[in-house]
Amino acid sequence: MNIFFLGGMGTLLLIGLPVAFTLGLLTIGGMYFFNGGTLAFNQIPIISYKALDSFELTALPLYVLMSQILLVCGVGKDLYEMASKWFRHLPGGLAIGTIFCCAIFAAISGSSVATAITVGSVAIPEMVKRGYTKKYVLGLVAAGGTLGILIPPSVPMILYGNITGESVGKLFIAGIVPGLILTLLFTIFASWQTRHIKEKAATWAERFEASKKAVWGLILPVIIIGGIYSGMFTPTEAAAVGVVISLLVAGLAYRNLTFKNMKEILFSTVQTNAMILFIIVGAMLLGFILTVLRIPQTITEMATSWDVSPWVIFILINIVLLILGCFLETVSIIVITVPILYPIITSLGFDPIWFAIILVVNMELALITPPVGLNLFVLKGVDKSASMSEIVKGVFSYAIIMVLFIGLLALFPEIVTFLTNTGNIK
Repeated sequence: MNIFFLGGMGTLLLIGLPVAFTLGLLTIGGMYFFNGGTLAFNQIPIISYKALDSFELTALPLYVLMSQILLVCGVGKDLYEMASKWFRHLPGGLAIGTIFCCAIFAAISGSSVATAITVGSVAIPEMVKRGYTKKYVLGLVAAGGTLGILIPPSVPMILYGNITGESVGKLFIAGIVPGLILTLLFTIFASWQTRHIKEKAATWAERFEASKKAVWGLILPVIIIGGIYSGMFTPTEAAAVGVVISLLVAGLAYRNLTFKNMKEILFSTVQTNAMILFIIVGAMLLGFILTVLRIPQTITEMATSWDVSPWVIFILINIVLLILGCFLETVSIIVITVPILYPIITSLGFDPIWFAIILVVNMELALITPPVGLNLFVLKGVDKSASMSEIVKGVFSYAIIMVLFIGLLALFPEIVTFLTNTGNIK
């Protein structure tokens, strides 16, 4: 029965049915056949309401709104200009500046797609013009864009916290050091790969002028993360603060918050959030029927009964996540797998905060692995002359770095956990 149920989910996804509708149809079928027929449908509105009745989940639409405001107002362009001025004299300086810009924009947007679009639209033509090969540039931006979900704020971390009950504040803080280390690894590799390209250094006056223009983009992540770490406000409150500040920045500093722009911002925000929230509702409905069928309990009991090291199961989980990442986008993977994986991880004695960061790095991989890596298609849209094979070849080395980075986090979990044990995090 369980195999048939899971097989049905795989079939519906493979034929291209949207994830939210796949989850909903499976739930309706499961309720009808395994949980009392049409009478069980009374549970649908109750479960749907409970799925979204969460104060922590309020942060999700707020962070998406903040990301859209910053995307439209032009913060990313100023950040890139600043980064290029400070780093271009180094070997592969523009590549280093691009990764740095991705990291900063990731810290104010929480979105890999927004990061890839914003930085890519500025960096790709500029770097190609200065002698960087298009394949390399596309791979660099696609990989750098993935930092948007590891460096807080992060939409996948909000979802993980909402599903498992773990502190979103601790998840955000746990992502800081891994995010910085992965940024450093990308930077070192990018510099080595383009070490033959070196440009004339910008003057100090040019650097400070560019920094002055980008100061608003630099201040916002400090306020958000600093406020969460100090206990001044919760992640949800931080999202509200971020939206207010981003509106002030767009309206007063950049002065380009027009009625037309605001309409575009709100439409994109509603569209993105509707997709995510539909998937969450579908996943919670599916979770109900999976619990009725005892699928999570059966998988947990099976995994814990194997006479193997917990690390063997950990490796198998990562392989499954890697395979799923080739065919599904990050939100779908998280809401489908976390209710099943979380009890397994905790029963094996692994730290759930640490596993959340491992999961997010796997989701970064999902963004750049074909055939449905979202960042690959985003950059294809940014640069319509680029071929998909160029982007995939360019991003391959960075995917290897991410896999090795997962191994590093597994060997040294303190990289993730030591900050969460300090500070006054709500």
